[in-house]
Amino acid sequence: QVQLVESGGGLVQAGGSLRLSCAASGRTFSNYAMGWFRQAPGKQRELVAAISRSSTTYYAHSVVKGRFTISRDNAENTVYLQMNSLKPDDTAVYSCAAAEDVRGSTWRQLLDGMNYWGKGTLVTVSS
Repeated sequence: QVQLVESGGGLVQAGGSLRLSCAASGRTFSNYAMGWFRQAPGKQRELVAAISRSSTTYYAHSVVKGRFTISRDNAENTVYLQMNSLKPDDTAVYSCAAAEDVRGSTWRQLLDGMNYWGKGTLVTVSS
């Protein structure tokens, strides 16, 4: 089992920045690919960004548009999402997820295999 706890959400004005953190415990963090997802009220959950065990990154560019950066610190068992130039449309519950990163896995396999989830942290961007 992998336990994930997000933090860093809150209320921010449009144009501002936030850094979300997701602390992992329970298994060897460095063996897992990690992802950030978000769900806005009345909308489906969508991928924001993901990072492999080797720190290769994958972004949902239609969502991120160069504003967000995902990173990980294996010594701290933590994955981060730096969010800049926030817009009211970024308002959502942001959740992190984990998938065991088996050698040779494709991004599709990793994203579909994310079966450990945190409870999420709310980000509210005011106009």
